[in-house]
Amino acid sequence: MSKAPARKMFNGIEASGPFPVEYRFSHAKSGNRHLVVVFANFSAPEDYGWCNGVFDNVRANILWIRDRFDGMNAYYLCRNMDFGLADSVQTLIANVTRSLGLTADQVTLWGGSKGGSAALYFGLRYGYRNIVAIVPQFLVGDALERRHPKVSAYMLGEGAPAHNARFLDALLPDLVRARANSAANIYVLSSPQDEHYAVQVEPFLGMFQGYDNFNFLYSESPTITGHATVTRRNVPALVGLLNLLADGYAPRLGFVRHAAEEFDRETSDIDAYLSATSKVQGADAFAPPVVTAPDYNGEAPATGLRFAGTARGAVRVSMWENGKFVASPEVAADGSWSWAPAKPWATGKHLVKIFAVDPAGFHSSRVEVPFTVVDRPAPAGPTPPVVDVPVPGQQVGPSVALHGNAPGAVQVGFRENGVPLGAVAVAQDGGWGWDPGWAWPEGPHLVEVVAVDAVGGRSAPATAAFTVMYVQEPAGHLAPGY
Repeated sequence: MSKAPARKMFNGIEASGPFPVEYRFSHAKSGNRHLVVVFANFSAPEDYGWCNGVFDNVRANILWIRDRFDGMNAYYLCRNMDFGLADSVQTLIANVTRSLGLTADQVTLWGGSKGGSAALYFGLRYGYRNIVAIVPQFLVGDALERRHPKVSAYMLGEGAPAHNARFLDALLPDLVRARANSAANIYVLSSPQDEHYAVQVEPFLGMFQGYDNFNFLYSESPTITGHATVTRRNVPALVGLLNLLADGYAPRLGFVRHAAEEFDRETSDIDAYLSATSKVQGADAFAPPVVTAPDYNGEAPATGLRFAGTARGAVRVSMWENGKFVASPEVAADGSWSWAPAKPWATGKHLVKIFAVDPAGFHSSRVEVPFTVVDRPAPAGPTPPVVDVPVPGQQVGPSVALHGNAPGAVQVGFRENGVPLGAVAVAQDGGWGWDPGWAWPEGPHLVEVVAVDAVGGRSAPATAAFTVMYVQEPAGHLAPGY
């Protein structure tokens, strides 16, 4: 039997809360009316758990949530004990549930290890119907102190105070003692071969006696050699359980009803949510980067190749070729970025795709840069020009002239957002001045200034960053700003 095709993924960021939360989403199959929310363990690639195709045949909608905040894991709970992080995660789950037209009774929370702890926390606290927690840790603070010092510092705060760790230790036990969401269908999997079992799981099992449908899956096998292998040993049974839950069956004694299926259900709400929170934003929301080097469809040297450009509002750009990551240079305060590979590039044609990334993690649309690498060194070229006027960040009126010097150059050229604006000759003493003769549009501007020598060699660009302001005179006439 051939393998089922991979599920189509939508990537997005829920940024309405205090912490941006990255996610992946895949629509249900066969009209299934259920949502599975997946939390990651520490070893999950890119901090997305169970996103390697193991859920390809699961019939439900699936929401994978990334446990990556400021470059660090957080058990989906807190940073410096600020639980606004957990609130942001819950906002994402609630918004997707609502956009699908579902209720908390049609949601399964799923996770392993720290993801299992998160599934228990959000399931018990917010009333989701089904919870599958695979080798969870009930004492989160203890787990941090013993095994994860960097995550401990991130979650507990400076110095990782012990009293903060004890606060996290009490989160899950306190919810269970309070019988939070006691009607939930809860499935906890662990094994005596799990090194966490004796401290992190076994002491808490009796606390679930007041729950309507608590199930402990006890897995013991000579093939289980530790914490990580408990999950791998039970993957087929776990995925089978997930499809039962997605179809409305919670294994228990008594009557169960098959979940409804709607093959032609209206999807405009979830489509609108996925579009609004899509990681890739349209050009009108977040401008793609401008690439000034190498030249579009131009030639570039194998040794001395350099990429450069501008990306306003971004913190970095991401470069890819043939689906493989190339580099991610940071964007300077003036909007400029550049990157030079450490090794020569292969000669021949190349097509590099580049997008910008803003502080929240949203992506701009991609720009494609086709060029040909040739086997010759890069020309030395002149040094970049110096821009004296306007000074960086200066507020000016609409009639802006640029001045500076470029020793060794015969000409300097000007461009903005990749569009040539003009050029001017350089005096014998290296000085130059350029007055375009037009009124600049109001707002911020970033003009690139490139020096050209007598043999046509071009320098790396310098930048002139300024803001044009108009002042309203009492009589209603527009006057230059200051």
